[in-house]
Amino acid sequence: MREGGSQGRLTALATALRAHVEYQAELGELGVPRAPAAAVPWPAARAASTPRDLFAEPAVARAPTLAALREAIGDCRRCKLAPHRTHLVFGVGNPRARLVFVGEGPGQEEDLQGEPFVGRAGQLLTEIITRGMRLRREDVYICNVVKCRPPNNRNPEPDEVAACEPFLRRQLELIGPEVIVALGKFAAQTLLRTKTPITKLRGVWADYHGIRLMPTFHPAYLLRNPADKRLVWEDIQQVMRVLGIAPGRR
Repeated sequence: MREGGSQGRLTALATALRAHVEYQAELGELGVPRAPAAAVPWPAARAASTPRDLFAEPAVARAPTLAALREAIGDCRRCKLAPHRTHLVFGVGNPRARLVFVGEGPGQEEDLQGEPFVGRAGQLLTEIITRGMRLRREDVYICNVVKCRPPNNRNPEPDEVAACEPFLRRQLELIGPEVIVALGKFAAQTLLRTKTPITKLRGVWADYHGIRLMPTFHPAYLLRNPADKRLVWEDIQQVMRVLGIAPGRR
């Protein structure tokens, strides 16, 4: 067997095994419980290895910068989303941002442009950032749980999330934000290791390895349910208070 083929099969096996581990953990069969609210910071968290860490490739887990991480990801073929994408959508913004927004996955416009949140939902997120928070998009960092567009904008599947999560984990570790805003069900449930509905998670501070995390509705949801914009604004105001940002226009 050629070395490249062997590496590809090992990667596929690791991805499948990781998805199985995650599924069993959700059922309560195995896994390590999350740290309490007073969680340890990232360096200590890395020392306390969890089953998830076993599946991060060395080049990914040890990437010293976001640019090095993107290079380590390469022309990713680690899951079944790869054949359908136009561009891998890594992330954009300030590599030392105090605030990170994490969404679900790229849509059609994001796939075409290679940048997260540039379609209709992205325009709404930009309005929240610029008009509501009085920040620039380049002041924050924006990324997604999965880096390739699911076909027909379907929900990402467990093996796809499992393949991409080491990238998101390392992104957040390198940026070291003060606050993460999880946009929608998949971002919140992936980061918090929970199946609790977003309707119950939103508006309530949670912890992600010592980083304060605010779950809220995804901008795409708000396009379909504009009356709930007020709920997201309430959540964003909580974030602004923590970051010491004065409110702007809604």
